[in-house]
Amino acid sequence: MSVGVKKIRLMIVDDSMLARRIIREGLRSYANIEVVGEATSAMDARKKLPQLRPDVMTLDVEMPGMSGIEFVKSILPEYPIPIILVSSLDLRVFDAMAVGAVDFVRKPDKSTSNEKFIRALANKISIASCAHVRRLPVRNGAPAGQQAGAALSLHTTASDIIIGLGASTGGTEATLEVIKRLPANTPGIVVVQHMPPGFTKMYAERLDRTCPMQVKEAQNGDIIERGRVLIAPGDKQMRVVRQGAHYAVSCQPGAKVSGHCPSVDVLFRSMAQSVHCRMVGIIMTGMGRDGAEGLLEMRKRGAFTIGQDKESSVVYGMPMVAYEIGAVAQQASCENIAGVLVRHLESIRT
Repeated sequence: MSVGVKKIRLMIVDDSMLARRIIREGLRSYANIEVVGEATSAMDARKKLPQLRPDVMTLDVEMPGMSGIEFVKSILPEYPIPIILVSSLDLRVFDAMAVGAVDFVRKPDKSTSNEKFIRALANKISIASCAHVRRLPVRNGAPAGQQAGAALSLHTTASDIIIGLGASTGGTEATLEVIKRLPANTPGIVVVQHMPPGFTKMYAERLDRTCPMQVKEAQNGDIIERGRVLIAPGDKQMRVVRQGAHYAVSCQPGAKVSGHCPSVDVLFRSMAQSVHCRMVGIIMTGMGRDGAEGLLEMRKRGAFTIGQDKESSVVYGMPMVAYEIGAVAQQASCENIAGVLVRHLESIRT
């Protein structure tokens, strides 16, 4: 007698009947997911949660009464359930991520079919079912400049160091935890965060407002320089290339690599192959193995490599694989990675 695969119990929370129907009917073909209930508002969801006991919840950001953001803040202390936001192109999705939602997917529009939306959502539901919903650090409201340390005392020129960072599920907040703690004169950082087109620009703008370093969505040809963070566009592969006397980024459309575009492996491998100055590679929370092999190539080329630890990862997948294959020199929590990085940078001698 065969034993059936345990299904992921899903609850859909959305005030739109059409949106609930698209999700419910679209997921019927996924044998590993069972929709156990629906709610039309935050209050309705709160009433139904104890009876439905879902493994994962999808949540609209904008709803009558209590917004999705306020709902996430109020419900997680009582029910630490992985929540996937279902949102239009809206900056408020990052506010909800900041208070504990684990991921998001863009609602279908003229540029995205229902089928593509459902495929993305089903994948994120599977990942979220493995997520560790952790209590976020208490934010004291201090400006980012006060949270970051004093200016770096570098014994080499900052242009002689390039830092690469890759993250996926849970990475929007984990990456912020790192970058907001770095001084404004930190060497240039290039970042791949798995995220849909449009959201990467908003994410970069959000980080730019809260971090001492300048943060922007990368454009083809942007120079990597001290005090600047470049975020890979959501629909392009980003590589580090030599451009005259400088290093720059190449951002071009391309096929998915390791299941993603942009891909952390593409970024890290380009650094291993093209960068001839000192390098640092950082791999953070996310499902799968994107970035692990690329980070190993970087380490073999002499890069100092850091992996996020299990306890602070929403999904300990990418950093776990990287650690297991020997790509990680040191593990640290997302709150401590900046300190590890700063100590390493200040120890470098020309």
